[in-house]
Amino acid sequence: MAIKLGLSLYLEANEEHCVKLEEIADVMNPPVFKRQFCSIKGNAVEYFQSSDVSLASNNSEVYIYRPQAEKIGAIVHEGNILVTGFGSIGNVRLVSKSQNNVCYANNVARIFPRGSVRGGFLYAFLMSKFGNAQLNKNASGSVVRYIEAPGIRKTLIPNLPETLQKKVDDLVQESTKLREDASDKLKDAQELILNELRINISKRNFGKVSISSIIQSHNSRFEANFHISEGADIERYLWSHYKCKPLGDLCTSISRPNIFKRYYVDHGITFLGGADIFLATPNSDKQLSKKKTENINDLLIEEGTILLPRSGTIGNVAWAHAGHAQKLASEDVIRLKPNDILRGGYLFAFLSTSIGRSLIQKHIFGSVIQHVEPPHLNLIPIPILDDRIIAHAHENVITYSKCMGEAIKKESQAIALVEQEIESWNKK
Repeated sequence: MAIKLGLSLYLEANEEHCVKLEEIADVMNPPVFKRQFCSIKGNAVEYFQSSDVSLASNNSEVYIYRPQAEKIGAIVHEGNILVTGFGSIGNVRLVSKSQNNVCYANNVARIFPRGSVRGGFLYAFLMSKFGNAQLNKNASGSVVRYIEAPGIRKTLIPNLPETLQKKVDDLVQESTKLREDASDKLKDAQELILNELRINISKRNFGKVSISSIIQSHNSRFEANFHISEGADIERYLWSHYKCKPLGDLCTSISRPNIFKRYYVDHGITFLGGADIFLATPNSDKQLSKKKTENINDLLIEEGTILLPRSGTIGNVAWAHAGHAQKLASEDVIRLKPNDILRGGYLFAFLSTSIGRSLIQKHIFGSVIQHVEPPHLNLIPIPILDDRIIAHAHENVITYSKCMGEAIKKESQAIALVEQEIESWNKK
């Protein structure tokens, strides 16, 4: 907090080089509203929480009643800038084409650049260490801190040269386009697999479960997910209708590191938690010592590895791209390293579908904190589809990975340009 305060004071000491956000953009929060959740239909709109702002995914499985969202102005549009005002204050998102006309929670502030203000430049500044410091400095609350439109309007925005603003904006727009392309490629791979499988479970198995089947299960106790769930039905369907192989046979390893003592330092290797692997830019304020971390090689993330949390958002998977590479991940992150039997991109595309998520969630256990463990994942059936489908899905995921890595690189360049120019003020 002291570092952020210092960064904020640096801008305030150079206020003659800045303008207030309210002078160049409109800022608002929708009113608090009781959400009317609904199923996917004509009057439904995707709903995103504050915690979704920083995620890589453009999609939500939650829908609310569209007329209600429109009435209170909760719908966002391409080019809007979103800022979280509760929890992790200062997470920022530039609304892309694929999120045009979706709904975000009322505690996510909307910023609408006015006139000739470049949205990409404004986004890059708010993503910078100086922008984040300003947002946190203007937050309110002694116990639970929060910031809403009135506080965000006070944010000081550096008045940088037009040529630099354009360069920064161009980089951000290129990054946004790359993220869109990546999302489209992954979605195409998932739809290709789902259209080929066309699994329709019409008869659910809610019958009795024998003692012998419980004893023979992987955890030797009754877990409803394992015996009577959508994942259990899908697993039976796949084994009976398709040629399948267990996931364990298609990976060189499915593992997670041992528990270890953490040595936090100011300048070390970035350490990602289970939720951080799903961020648009996988990052964390936590740094671990290179010298003192004993099992550092086991914790390092390799590109092309499939990552999933053993607790929390169980069933979600991430493909390790350049944004993850050479960072450390928690012992609560399971690593799947595909072998040469099937293409790794196809494995990820399958596991990232609704079918794959249900199959992973089938193996959830625990009454208080739920988990999955590597030995359970070995059992998941992977359908061996036509070579053309497997190759196409794999190639799409590889393109997805390259686009995400390049998008993060360009966005980082844009943010660095802003920070370097601000830091140069006292040198002129």
